Amino acid sequence: MADINLKGMGVALITPFKEDESVDYDALNRLVDYQLQNGTDYLVVLGTTAETPTLTESEKKNVVSLVVSKVKGQIPIVLGVGGNCTRSVVDALKHDDFSGIDAILSVTPYYNKPSQEGLYQHYKAVSEATRLPIVLYNVPGRTGVNMTAETTLRIARDFKNVIAVKEASGNITQMDDIIKNKPANFNVISGDDGITFPLITLGAVGVISVIGNAFPREFSRMVRLALSGDYGNARTIHHSFTELFDLLFVDGNPAGVKSMLNAMGYIENKLRLPLVPTRITTFEKIRTVLNQLNIKC
Repeated sequence: MADINLKGMGVALITPFKEDESVDYDALNRLVDYQLQNGTDYLVVLGTTAETPTLTESEKKNVVSLVVSKVKGQIPIVLGVGGNCTRSVVDALKHDDFSGIDAILSVTPYYNKPSQEGLYQHYKAVSEATRLPIVLYNVPGRTGVNMTAETTLRIARDFKNVIAVKEASGNITQMDDIIKNKPANFNVISGDDGITFPLITLGAVGVISVIGNAFPREFSRMVRLALSGDYGNARTIHHSFTELFDLLFVDGNPAGVKSMLNAMGYIENKLRLPLVPTRITTFEKIRTVLNQLNIKC
């Protein structure tokens, strides 16, 4: 298993669509360039923010191929490989092409609501199916099940290629418990932009960010300042984004960040059903905040 550094700001890449809802590969190409040029530490491809459930298998392969060929090893690439059928996830890990991929992000099984023992056995099977580093992803607001600190720590101790957890439970006490008791080679990554700053002060190593799609330079600077212990300047940047944090998710993700990128001129404001763009009122609020931040739109 190769070493991989996932400290700092990773960005959960969106999938831009054209007006006819086909994948806009030219826009994706520009977005990857934008990330590479503005301080993003690593990219997460085919995660929740990418609207992955609405993509065809050929579109997924094309997206991964484009990102890998564009990045050319400049920064790590983490690929979303998860699901609620353990056999299917294991089969993908054993047989898919992971050329250019540095680690996988694997969400807890959703909808069928496994027990904590079920979660442990799922990740045991995932760990044994690949030599790639694995980042666990706990997001109970989407999956319907919370992976407890006890289960996360058990997995971290038992499986050496499980290197981190993206924690999006919203439960600071749970996250702090993991940070306090984790093995030395296991890290906690914020899965929520809005609590990244306080979580870093507790010992998290960074964030897998949504807002970083639009503001990679500013948000990665906040993360680096916080990691270096410059909490005063990091807090100032954090507070400048608090209104946008709320607007990001009021109409769902990635509707908020797509409307931001649209207002900034990067993409069409298109999503695939069942997701739809933000309400006009939200869009206008976003434009107002962007103007206040002196962002051209």
